Amino acid sequence: MGMRNSVTLADAKSLPIWRQPIALLFVMTAAMPLSFSVWSALLNNFTIEVIGFDGADIGWLHGIREIPGFLAVGVIAIIVFMHEQTLALLSLFLLGVATAVTAWFPSMAGILTITMLSSIGFHYYETVNQSLQLQWLTKEEAPRKLGLLIGAGSGATLIAYLFIVLGWKTLNLSYNFVYILAGAATVILTLYCVFAFPRFTTPHPQIKKMILRKRYWLYYALQFMAGARRQIFMVFAGFMMVEHFGLAVDQITGLYLINLMINMFAAPLFGRAVGFFGERKALLFEYAGLMGVFLAYGGIYHFGWGVLLAAVLYVLDHLFFSLALAMKTYFQKIADPQDIAPTAAVAFTINHISAVFLPILLGYIWLQSPAYVFFAAAGFSALSFILALLIPRHPEKGRETIFSGVRGHAETAA
Repeated sequence: MGMRNSVTLADAKSLPIWRQPIALLFVMTAAMPLSFSVWSALLNNFTIEVIGFDGADIGWLHGIREIPGFLAVGVIAIIVFMHEQTLALLSLFLLGVATAVTAWFPSMAGILTITMLSSIGFHYYETVNQSLQLQWLTKEEAPRKLGLLIGAGSGATLIAYLFIVLGWKTLNLSYNFVYILAGAATVILTLYCVFAFPRFTTPHPQIKKMILRKRYWLYYALQFMAGARRQIFMVFAGFMMVEHFGLAVDQITGLYLINLMINMFAAPLFGRAVGFFGERKALLFEYAGLMGVFLAYGGIYHFGWGVLLAAVLYVLDHLFFSLALAMKTYFQKIADPQDIAPTAAVAFTINHISAVFLPILLGYIWLQSPAYVFFAAAGFSALSFILALLIPRHPEKGRETIFSGVRGHAETAA
């Protein structure tokens, strides 16, 4: 069995490419969206058509879905006795199994329970995966490789979406069949990872306790705002397309598909752009763009704009979001190498503070006026823009914000 023998990162270079850490990152990156993207693509239609959800219900569903993200700090407790790589694969396995049985429980209580389970798998995988990426990739190759990994994840999602778009009506697919297929695909790839790869060990053993460092404050603040914005988009943008414009499963998935194809080409370019222009400019560009997108979303309700504009906004929204890899590389530049795993977990939790209560709160505002929900998101984007102005042109350890000068060498060495 592959996982038993440990191999250091240095020795891993001599392994055949299909057994190297980068290959494992690629397979895991493909396995996750096969379940998660299918679950997301069908979710709004499934909950509205089969269970009869309104805006408040979907708010509750996503609030509960985010609790495991909020508890991502628990990862730190788990990696004390379990290797990060093992935890990542175990989480993927749980995500696959939970996705497979989603349609078996078509009630409010049923979908909340299954969502909770798949969400534990998803969030723990995401936390550990982020940490492994930053430990296994060098600072030089990270922006480019992260762009390629996003591209690979998109490729897997593309296959899943194409299947739904082409097959939903022609093969008369059921929710149940698609969920089972998607979950099984993730489980099979996960098992492949367990047997095909050795366990990789890193030169910087990760600190296995909670870490909050004052010098990372800007990163924490950016993460908090990112969580709030992402949540509004994830919960309500897709819900609007189904509730307000009445799109069917294959139509909404078709929209996701267009989105994705643009993203597959854009993500690697964005990775290079971040490397070229730096994190500060990339993030300022992202937040300015998102401000415009959310204001226009609000306008759909005020001015009665049509479905085409909504679709264009949806795609633009996603495009801007893929620039968020700049936040990862900003952190990688300012962090101590052994802080990466614990801070990834802390940041994930901060990212989800707003994600737990915001959808529930905004779900009730949605019942009054959906436009206000999007105006709130535009406000969050404006705040993020102000925060991004504080990122230095060349961030590094000791130079985390424009206020921090690089301290003396003695202190940096200590």
